[in-house]
Amino acid sequence: MKDRFGLGWRPELAAGILTNLDRIDIVEVIADDYFDAAKSKRRALKTLANQVPVALHGVTLGLASSVSVEGKRLEQTARLVDEIQPEFWSEHLAFVRGGGIEIGHLAAPPRTAATIDGGARNLAAARTIVGALPLVENIATLIDPPGSTLSEAVWTSEILAAANCELLLDLHNLYANSVNFGFDPHDYIDRIPEEQIGVIHLAGGRWIKAKSTDGRRLLDDHLHDVPEAVYELLHYVGEKTSHPLTVILERDGRYPPIDVLLNQLDRARDALRRGRTNQQTRAVSEAA
Repeated sequence: MKDRFGLGWRPELAAGILTNLDRIDIVEVIADDYFDAAKSKRRALKTLANQVPVALHGVTLGLASSVSVEGKRLEQTARLVDEIQPEFWSEHLAFVRGGGIEIGHLAAPPRTAATIDGGARNLAAARTIVGALPLVENIATLIDPPGSTLSEAVWTSEILAAANCELLLDLHNLYANSVNFGFDPHDYIDRIPEEQIGVIHLAGGRWIKAKSTDGRRLLDDHLHDVPEAVYELLHYVGEKTSHPLTVILERDGRYPPIDVLLNQLDRARDALRRGRTNQQTRAVSEAA
């Protein structure tokens, strides 16, 4: 297998994606958009999956929580996975509800032993009901979760170990958290077993003023181009991993012409390839 590069499927990008499948290896579809969709919309997704490899990406399960994941949502995911037969499915290391209240966004849970245990239980339930484990994605946050006793890197790696699952490593989320809270993103990557990094997300964001301080925060909004620092992190991942990776560019609005997104995919290809080359050169030098 080779490294693969693709885009998040959005209706606004559909025409551009379908006319450039020679440059797009895979598309990622938001699973929740199809849970209650009309049959025609689900048929269209199945047709898409016959044209290009498809991955399903969930946003509402809330797996990283001491609260049990809702069985109904897992059953909806299972039906869609069975119908579409995606390359893989994924979800976020986040919580989205508590006490019967939906909070309406992906929130970072306290990084504690309790959320590690809860996450592992929820992932076991997901595997039982859906039939396969999801890859789990690190999320961006503007607030360091109160009550945390572990670093983000340690917490993430312990969930991966407890659930025996792979990471969807969102490099812009990692970059945003690293600049917002002052840690080294390379150290985070070093702490994740390389064989458990399976998929990469790329995106962009913008700086906003932090209300609680005189400083600023980097907001992951998927409305801007991938910054240079994220390509550099992809290069570093290429130096650290030897197995094939899937790299997906996310864009949720302010859509540029499709050529702009395809050029960003080409930059990602180059960054990962250069990282692989550096790894191979270093290996030869050490063996000499």
